[in-house]
Amino acid sequence: MTERAFRQAPIPRERRHTLIFLDETRAIQPVFLGTGVDVTEVRAHQAAARAHGRRYSMVSYVLHTAARVLALHPEANAAVRGRRRPRVAWYQSVNGKLTLDKSVNGQRVVVSTVLRDLHKADLDEIQRQVDHFRDGDPATMPEFAPMRLLQRLPWSLARLAYRLGVRPLARRSETMGTFAVTSLGHRPVEDFYSVGGATVTLGLGAAQDSAVVRDGEVAVAPIMRLSLTFDHRVIDGAEAADVLAEIKEGLETCRALESPVPAGHPAGRDADRDQVEAEQ
Repeated sequence: MTERAFRQAPIPRERRHTLIFLDETRAIQPVFLGTGVDVTEVRAHQAAARAHGRRYSMVSYVLHTAARVLALHPEANAAVRGRRRPRVAWYQSVNGKLTLDKSVNGQRVVVSTVLRDLHKADLDEIQRQVDHFRDGDPATMPEFAPMRLLQRLPWSLARLAYRLGVRPLARRSETMGTFAVTSLGHRPVEDFYSVGGATVTLGLGAAQDSAVVRDGEVAVAPIMRLSLTFDHRVIDGAEAADVLAEIKEGLETCRALESPVPAGHPAGRDADRDQVEAEQ
């Protein structure tokens, strides 16, 4: 008798939430953009912070900067639902979905959480939240109770519960975020394109020393590859390119660190329309 060349088993319960998420996001029509970001100023800011006993991750800088850019691009801080009669909702709050590499019951999985009102949060507050979820155990944290429920329910009930939780536009910004950030920058990965369930998903690659031209001279600078995946049902390429360019500029200058809320934030923009559309 020959030995089997493969083995098979049911999908681990710990991965159920990922499969259900992927099934739910099939309606997204993704388009992919990418750029290089000179993170010299970010690294200088990190070094200065370490000298004062503070540590900031690259993910926190991206969450901080992107939230302020999206606050100035309300058309991108939105979501669409429906195929026959699609509806769009615009959100006043800028909520960032963050993905994390975790182990649950010995199974390596990706988990996610939504950080709310990032356009109002300073870098210290964002880093505090990132640390809280990075260091916590998703098997016990109350924030991950819905994920654990999906893992316990039968497949059909888990899918139904997930749809009821994420499909209403009124709750989408809290369950999916209005943008997502995911990173593989801890490994030698240059480009990372992902669909995070929101209209805008940012993917971080590793920052690597590269040749750049400054004032006509060749120099070496740390360049991080930054991708932006956008849902073409919500915005078009020109809007997405503006968002990516402004995030790049914000990171390269660290200008967004000067103010917790950007000037011109459309806080009162169509608040009534937002609520009406979100209830559809």
